[in-house]
Amino acid sequence: MKLTANFSCRFRRIIFLLSLLFLTTFLNLNIFAQTLLAGTGRSNITAKVKNIHDSLYVKVLLLKDTNTNLAIITLDVVAIGTIGNISDNYYGNIKSKLKNKFGIEHILVNASHNHWDGFLEGKNYIVKDVERRTIEAVKEALSNLEPVKVGAGKSSENRISMNRRVKLQDGTVYTIRHANPNMPDDEVIGIGKFDSDIGILRIDRMNGTSKAVLYNFACHAYAGVFDRGGTAEFPGFASNVIESELGNNTMAFFLQGFAGDITEILYKNVDDARDCEQFGRMLGLSTLKGIRKIKTSSTAAISVISKKIELPLRKDISKIYSRLDKQEKKLLASLRSSSLNMKSFIPLYIKYKLSPKYPSYYSYRYMQEDSLGINGLKMHDIENRRNIKKYLKNMRAMDKLAQIQENKIFLKRSQSEVDKTGGKTIQAEVEGVRIGNFVVVTFPGEPFAQVNFNIKKKSPFKYTFCAGYSNGYIHYAPTANSYKELGYEVMNTMLAPEWQSIYEEKISEILNQLK
Repeated sequence: MKLTANFSCRFRRIIFLLSLLFLTTFLNLNIFAQTLLAGTGRSNITAKVKNIHDSLYVKVLLLKDTNTNLAIITLDVVAIGTIGNISDNYYGNIKSKLKNKFGIEHILVNASHNHWDGFLEGKNYIVKDVERRTIEAVKEALSNLEPVKVGAGKSSENRISMNRRVKLQDGTVYTIRHANPNMPDDEVIGIGKFDSDIGILRIDRMNGTSKAVLYNFACHAYAGVFDRGGTAEFPGFASNVIESELGNNTMAFFLQGFAGDITEILYKNVDDARDCEQFGRMLGLSTLKGIRKIKTSSTAAISVISKKIELPLRKDISKIYSRLDKQEKKLLASLRSSSLNMKSFIPLYIKYKLSPKYPSYYSYRYMQEDSLGINGLKMHDIENRRNIKKYLKNMRAMDKLAQIQENKIFLKRSQSEVDKTGGKTIQAEVEGVRIGNFVVVTFPGEPFAQVNFNIKKKSPFKYTFCAGYSNGYIHYAPTANSYKELGYEVMNTMLAPEWQSIYEEKISEILNQLK
């Protein structure tokens, strides 16, 4: 009896332990199944050519939960097709390969809008096999997939960017560009808004060490470096700062925002050599401040919604061209002959600025003429001031004429792009991505900052951010109100003003579906 009782007791204990082991294993597997997995990879895509300042990369952030997998691909290039050195087929090919080879259903491909991938110089600093190297980066990301904790937040950086559309007294704007002369200060009445937010997704390993950072900021990347060499521009320098500071093989991923009308603030500085690295350091350090405030969680899911929408093409190009023609004729008619040329104007102008009361000689000679009843110097000054004023007026007209010629070139190019479509609309792929509390929406082009503000205001999510230059490129996307103000971006768009309301409505719909 005693032996039977001992056996029964041991049997019950074994059953209990096996049940506990099964329950623990089941719970662990279930927890693991709900855990978000992340992998990172990168490939150097810099061509072996002269004048490379720093390397350019394609980076892959692979995210996976039980229901969804997503590859976020960032490139240090000007655009995903259409302009620059990335093939028009790149996005479609990568999307197909990732689905067929790896079962990755969703991708977000973002260009940093880096003008120094050779685009500005008419060169190619990018290797020809970008697609192959992208796949290599994907394989690397797959090889280090691991459970992670994520958290969303934001920081701010307001020292490196500004709205480049400067408002003028006549109701128009001019755009701060090297190709455009700046308008006189007395004609400027204001500037537009820009967004200083840095959107951040922090990704940590389960042991708390940093694995990746995805950060979003809006600013044209085109100032360059001192030697005008190939560079990843300020996003590359910012990522270097983040990766170096966090260590642990952390990979930083920059998502370019809605930067259609946003410029680096010292873009037209003629007193110093180009130096976007300083902007990168500022952005990197400000991003780190935000990262350190973010708390991460192991329970986060991924949601992705992708839609194709039809955006209307503009019909007003001929009307704007006629408007420019009238302005051009008026300016040409305003030009008047002058006894001055550039050689005589500059020293004369300086003299009359240095000493407005006594520009032609020292004060005592003017006093001497006054005592003798002579007006020689005074009459001479009247003539010089008249000629200076006339020459300045001609110079202002010349600057405006130069801008008109540039605008006409881009209007013709926009009309050509409209004609190529052969229709009344153009198709655009837009996307909404939610990773835990981090939400980003996309556009395949260059929307203005105001569109970004509108989307954030209507979003049901606290941490909502916008990524332009994603999954394709269809040029500028100005706000509807900006068309009457003209400016470079309006000349360089194929979209009709109605695009904005159509897009914002679709994004609101996507955001509500992501809830």
